[in-house]
Amino acid sequence: MDHTTAMLLEVFVIFAAAQVGGAIARRVRLPDVVGQIVAGCVVGPSLLGWITPSEPLEVLSEIGVVLLLFSVGLETRLDDVKRVGGSAFAVGVIGVIVPFVAGAFWAHSLGPDWPRSLFVAAAFVATSAGITAAVLKEMGVLRRTESRVILGAAVIDDILAMLLLGVVVAIQAGGSLRVGSLAVIAGEAVAFVLVVGWLGTWMMRRGARWLEHTRNPMSPLLVVLALCLGLAWVATRFGLAAIIGAFLAGMIASETRQRVQLEEQMQPLLALLTPFFFVLTGAKVELGKLASGEALGWLLVATLLALVTKLVGGWLGALRLGPRSALIVGVGMIPRGEVGIVVAALGLSAGVFGDQLYAVIIAMSLLTSVIAPPFLALLLKSGAGSRGSGNTQAVDATNP
Repeated sequence: MDHTTAMLLEVFVIFAAAQVGGAIARRVRLPDVVGQIVAGCVVGPSLLGWITPSEPLEVLSEIGVVLLLFSVGLETRLDDVKRVGGSAFAVGVIGVIVPFVAGAFWAHSLGPDWPRSLFVAAAFVATSAGITAAVLKEMGVLRRTESRVILGAAVIDDILAMLLLGVVVAIQAGGSLRVGSLAVIAGEAVAFVLVVGWLGTWMMRRGARWLEHTRNPMSPLLVVLALCLGLAWVATRFGLAAIIGAFLAGMIASETRQRVQLEEQMQPLLALLTPFFFVLTGAKVELGKLASGEALGWLLVATLLALVTKLVGGWLGALRLGPRSALIVGVGMIPRGEVGIVVAALGLSAGVFGDQLYAVIIAMSLLTSVIAPPFLALLLKSGAGSRGSGNTQAVDATNP
């Protein structure tokens, strides 16, 4: 079988497995993404071995999650995000500090020195915006106050996680920790988010009328997709995840009068490409490395630690919204997903920890991504908490 034929077969397997997994998840009243992640475990190398994560598949996965966050941005207006800015900042900061500190002490208790322990702790920090956003979008609650806080905090999480990773890499390598350089990187990342978010929406509000007079009905979609891919690339040049640029592009495009039309036109693209991200997330788990009692014990503690620390951090940061809404935000911040996987891969390649601890971090990232969505869906279905932007003014009076 030549390379192209084998690649097409893997693409088919991933897409079919995602549909089957999503359908089963719906039958047991779980979000689709849970079924798709579990389907990835089944068809991946650990069980059936029908697919193997490779660079071409990773590209499709990355494009899928970029488009997902772009579509989430389409349903998120800048003014709405500004109204919950105080809560989002508190959730982002506290939700990074608590898991990082707890993760560092847990890792150190296993034996690694402090530099290695800090590297492990970095895997506990950042929230997977893609997984939480998929659940929020699937349930049609992106306009709720809690959803806006979660998405805003995820952007802050990404910036802080990037800085923490830079610090722990420098410490682990034994090099000098240049505070000035880190400050410059942080400044660039923050400036990118603020300038693109504010200036982009300002320009779109004033210059988007020409999109209404195009002869090709697909022209508005093609233009904003180019904006999405371009800003996703630019975000990576500032050390941020590509999904942050895509999310900002969606926020900019949400200022056009064709927003509803764009959301509808995006649905086929999302249906085709986003399953690759979730299935490959599950396929990366190596179940064989977790066969020992010691590894399972580590996994149990690491998962509980990851669940509790993010929940507590998010709850404390969003407490001004009320206890129930704060609980929704806390649960929404739990999934680690691809962020923990990336940190684990960096740690393995740098020799920071061995295969067993690597498998534990990967499995922890997956389990938090599977456990959180059902609870988030249950809390959102209860109808508790604030809806829409009607009460956000009162929630964050410090951010008019």
